[in-house]
Amino acid sequence: MNIYLAGVLWVVGAATVVALVAYLIRRIGETDGIVENNEAAGQVFTIVGGLHAVLLAFVLISLFDGVGAADEGASREAESLVAASWAADSLPEPTRTQVHDLARSYAVTVAEEEWPNMRAGEEVTGAGWAALDQLRRSVADAAVTDEWQHGRKAEAANQLWEVYQARQARIDTAGSDGISDVIWFALIVGSVLSVALPMLFGGPRPVTHIIIVSILAGTLALLLFATQQLQYPYSGSAQVGPDAFEAAQVRLR
Repeated sequence: MNIYLAGVLWVVGAATVVALVAYLIRRIGETDGIVENNEAAGQVFTIVGGLHAVLLAFVLISLFDGVGAADEGASREAESLVAASWAADSLPEPTRTQVHDLARSYAVTVAEEEWPNMRAGEEVTGAGWAALDQLRRSVADAAVTDEWQHGRKAEAANQLWEVYQARQARIDTAGSDGISDVIWFALIVGSVLSVALPMLFGGPRPVTHIIIVSILAGTLALLLFATQQLQYPYSGSAQVGPDAFEAAQVRLR
């Protein structure tokens, strides 16, 4: 389903349900003294709504940071891979050719095999690890003859270590379970309570009251929808793509 259509359905559905509930409360519920309860209900709503807003904002900011970190990590992994291949250009044959071919093979494996697995929520296979291990051994076994080559060998090894760290972080993120059940429970119950409290408010214009609680419900539904979409950086609607590795393939031709 289209992301925008799904978001609209979340918002409109929540707003419609809450509008119906608010209408029934004002239509058949007890209304005597409801206006006098506004101050007390408002104070409680301020506390509950404030706490829920803080939790929701904290979760969303963490998810936005997670998506950004995943994108930055993929770029760092691909850039370090290219840097390792370029550093190995100063090493003697056959290491130079081996590193170049293995680096390109690794970039292709990540973009064409691992990324579809991560999008589908499946386990990443070991082909990428095997290619990275071959890269490490090729650099480690290179026979250097002078200080310049020794320095380029050390640089290639350092860049491969950066590739390893970024790769491990990427796989850990792709294999995570997203937001924990406890946090989801707190977010959903907090949203329900935040909408339920304004139902206790009263006034001479029921239509205005119904519109207000409907907008509140739609807003919370929109934020929950964004939370649900952002919890998986590689498979959600704001997914991180393999663009960095596709660019690396071009550089390694």
